[in-house]
Amino acid sequence: MNFVLIFGPQAVGKMTVGQEIEKMTDLKLFHNHMTIELLAPFLGFEPKMWKLSNLIRTEIFKAVAETKQAGLIFTYVWAFDQQEDWDYVDRICEIFESNGANIYFVELEADLEERLERNKSPHRLQHKPTKRNVDWSENELKQTMEEYRLNTYEGEIKRENYIKINNTKLRAVEVAKIVAEKFDL
Repeated sequence: MNFVLIFGPQAVGKMTVGQEIEKMTDLKLFHNHMTIELLAPFLGFEPKMWKLSNLIRTEIFKAVAETKQAGLIFTYVWAFDQQEDWDYVDRICEIFESNGANIYFVELEADLEERLERNKSPHRLQHKPTKRNVDWSENELKQTMEEYRLNTYEGEIKRENYIKINNTKLRAVEVAKIVAEKFDL
């Protein structure tokens, strides 16, 4: 089994790259907004929503990790200056590693201008209803960028199976091909 974690700031293309990897492989995509979109209409973006989202995600990870499936792709906005995010990623990886899975880290980065354009793309808005208030979403993107460090420093990720890609000028299918070839997915 393979577990591919695609991470980076909002609107960098995590879901879209994950969708392309899913098309090329037998891996299934579980993008982070799948739980957000389920819960936000009931709980908003409050701590209870995030707690329940993480609980649901964890149970899905456990269930998938125990199957004979080829694996899972998961997307995540990782705040590298927050220890709780490092701990969360470690817990997710442990679920899969304890079941013999290979772990692959894919970090995406893109220029702010490109991310602001992607933030309002029809594809993104189709899959992420909570982003349809584009003014709110754009402000949240900028605020999060100021409040947290959403890309790594050089050498910060110590995992063997790790790649960092600046996809500002790359199409999602190109990035997916790079990832699939690099990790032999």
